[in-house]
Amino acid sequence: MLVAVASVGLIAPTTAQASDVFNLEGINSYVRKNSTSRKQKLFNSNSFNNELATQKVKSSIVENNSFEAGSFSDTTTLDSKVVFTVGGVAAPVDANGAARHSEAIKSTYMIQNNLNTSFTGDDNLYVRLKSGNAGGWQTSDGYKYGTYLSSANGNADLLEIDKIWYSFPIGERQTFWIGPRIENYYMHATTPSIYKPVTKQFTLGGNGAAYGASTNPGFGWAYKADNGFAFSTNAVSKEGDASGGWGTRESDTSWATQIGITKPTYSASVIVNMKYNGWTDSYYTTPLGKARSNNADSTNIGLRGWWRPEDSGTAVPSISLGYDTSSVEGQDQDTSAYFVGLTWQDAFTPDDRIGFAFGQPQTRDDETVDPLSWEIYYSYQMNDAVTITPAIFGASDRNGGGDDPDKSEDLLGAVVETTFKF
Repeated sequence: MLVAVASVGLIAPTTAQASDVFNLEGINSYVRKNSTSRKQKLFNSNSFNNELATQKVKSSIVENNSFEAGSFSDTTTLDSKVVFTVGGVAAPVDANGAARHSEAIKSTYMIQNNLNTSFTGDDNLYVRLKSGNAGGWQTSDGYKYGTYLSSANGNADLLEIDKIWYSFPIGERQTFWIGPRIENYYMHATTPSIYKPVTKQFTLGGNGAAYGASTNPGFGWAYKADNGFAFSTNAVSKEGDASGGWGTRESDTSWATQIGITKPTYSASVIVNMKYNGWTDSYYTTPLGKARSNNADSTNIGLRGWWRPEDSGTAVPSISLGYDTSSVEGQDQDTSAYFVGLTWQDAFTPDDRIGFAFGQPQTRDDETVDPLSWEIYYSYQMNDAVTITPAIFGASDRNGGGDDPDKSEDLLGAVVETTFKF
């Protein structure tokens, strides 16, 4: 507990990262009144007795810092997650038979601490601290391969502020967000997909043109009606903390507007995401699909839908679907993408899960190949706190290279992830 407490006071903001993968159904749980029992670990004036009133914490980041009793708000909660990952990728080779990235087996970790504070009982100040030592195909090198893991973090063992924003209600059905480190999809009113991916490309029903996002300053508003109808609009700009200025022509900006409806067993939504000044997305795209010349603006439309059976534990899976189109202003660079995700919940034992997803990443319409990515996993929950997930994933022509051996990206990878929640 003391280590987690210490990290709050010790960490300074650093550069923003792309988003992790979250099922949007869980985002509203950050509001205090909807917190789960796991998150009811309150810091308050009784959390530290007189013997622990002053604790000196030494670490590689800072030494000799003191924390006094009662220094946390009575309404601050902390929940944490640690992921151990072991795995590797059989790398594609070039024309000379040389692998284009390392095939080494990696053993890495990620740690995430979520802090939530309410000041009125309905609002929420959210701060996420994150660290990890992933790299190579697990993170940035995995953009064009589709191997970037949802759980991976490449902060080189430095604990950093990864997300921070403030949200508050407006009446009974509206919510407003504002923050210096937030992504569009945290502010959408309708959950686009209920498939939980292992690779980040399959987040949000395809993490590409329509739903691709980046952690930067932004704000948003959402309305949710009692009948399941929802509407939201939000904007994030990459230069909000730099000299270019927020929302200017020098800044890459994403303005996303979503409309949808959600019922207990199904949901459907459409999003229009206007991206300015050459904003590009990396997770679910080929290099040509990503290209935006001369800082061009683009119009990106995404259709999403999901359905789940009333009873879990049957042979019938829940289904998540996605389809994106993108057009670039003044350029013949239209792209499209699709996604299919299947989930068998409680397949063999209570709370286990089988997941299978496949789809075509964002591909330019004039490309001569049909790239395909896929993954399959089994998630076994040992108890309330520990989950083990073996997974395999792969792709064909992932880089859009076709028969060119210097560009083709046919690959196969495997990982085993162990997740601890506390």
